[in-house]
Amino acid sequence: MSSTTQSPQIRRISPLSPSEAKWTQLNKIEWTDQTGRERIWEAASRKTRGKTGIDAVAIAPILRHPSRPASTLLVLQYRPPVQAMCVEFPAGLIDEGESPEEAAVRELKEETGYAGTVLDCSPTIVADPGLTDANMQMVTIEINLKEGDKEPEQHLDEGEHIQRVIVPLTELYDKLQAKADWAEQHSLKKKARLLMPDCITGRWGFTGASDWA
Repeated sequence: MSSTTQSPQIRRISPLSPSEAKWTQLNKIEWTDQTGRERIWEAASRKTRGKTGIDAVAIAPILRHPSRPASTLLVLQYRPPVQAMCVEFPAGLIDEGESPEEAAVRELKEETGYAGTVLDCSPTIVADPGLTDANMQMVTIEINLKEGDKEPEQHLDEGEHIQRVIVPLTELYDKLQAKADWAEQHSLKKKARLLMPDCITGRWGFTGASDWA
């Protein structure tokens, strides 16, 4: 990851032709409702879905340390579609030939540097079924740390700018609520809101992980 030199900015938003779309496509769904009436629905789909039928995984890490409280690991990154810095669990698309569990272990290592053991994989989750058939599974991974362990190195792809934040589980709700309250008090354009089990997003004016101290 290159060093951060400026805040991300949206330069322009314009229609995307199907020939330009690398990751998504817009579908026309012709269906019949409960009354027998024929209807049309527009929906977006990912082009990357493999044989598992699952698009992506989100990882709920549980960090255990000999002398510190059980914690979780969040990531902060700018998301152009919502024009906001988002607070999320680590997440990513499933590569062809991967299981959700394998993808979760890989994505956790890439985005955070941490490695752990898979404890659980959720049923399939959809976030916005009125707009898209995109789906994911939530994978819980336990990370056992030792005294003196240093923060591991991330393995980010080019263009990824991800900050890591470790939060004690007992403080997670209060810290997220405090950020949401801050956004509301400052009358920000995008109020913090729960999007799905893996992502809480809002224009919170982050300058870095130190904001969570």
